[in-house]
Amino acid sequence: MKKLFVTFVMAALIISAAAEGNKIPLIGSKAPSFTAESTNGKITFPESFGKSWKILFSHPQDFTPVCTSELLELAYLNDEFDAMDVKLAVISTDDLKMHKMWKAHLEDLDYKDRGKQKVNFPILDDHKAEASKIYGMLHEPVSTNKDIRGVFIIDANNIVRSVNFYPMEIGRNIDEILRIVAALKTTDESQVFTPANWNNGDDVLIPHFPYTAEQIANDPSVRDGYYSVGDRLWFKKLKK
Repeated sequence: MKKLFVTFVMAALIISAAAEGNKIPLIGSKAPSFTAESTNGKITFPESFGKSWKILFSHPQDFTPVCTSELLELAYLNDEFDAMDVKLAVISTDDLKMHKMWKAHLEDLDYKDRGKQKVNFPILDDHKAEASKIYGMLHEPVSTNKDIRGVFIIDANNIVRSVNFYPMEIGRNIDEILRIVAALKTTDESQVFTPANWNNGDDVLIPHFPYTAEQIANDPSVRDGYYSVGDRLWFKKLKK
């Protein structure tokens, strides 16, 4: 009986440790750091990307059709990410040899008649699943050794700002990832909120009454930059 109890306790500790090692970083937390070989050399994420914003983009397996379409879209829009000072890092539990073969294959494809695309962002080797575990990307009801489709958006101070997961069967909308980054940067820079379905350049919400009676008395044109919907939704005009 004592041996059975000890076995039960040990099993519980192992399960607990495994769960702890596969914990999803929460929004507002420091992005976990790891070092890995990649198609661009050894990288320590997120530190190697300095004060840029970063995106860690996980996928289940190299050479699979959905993953291939996603990386081709990332490559096509890479200049847009660069223009926003966002660095991309792609990761899976495949090894570096597989990544290099896949990268060569991707760069030889003409997807959507756009011409061949260069894959300039690194594809990280996580064949031991160490990074996958500290980012909670192994969702065991689906797979114990292949990453779910994860997107971690991390700011210049290496704080996790957005976390999204997608099923293995469904490709991600890369334009939506760009939209989230634009929204985060806009809210940071202007201390505003973004409404539903907001796109870059749209009017934004403000969390307070926009002006005082004194400001209006001094300059009546102040109110021209704002409008309300009812008495709860105040918008700041960004569109010309």
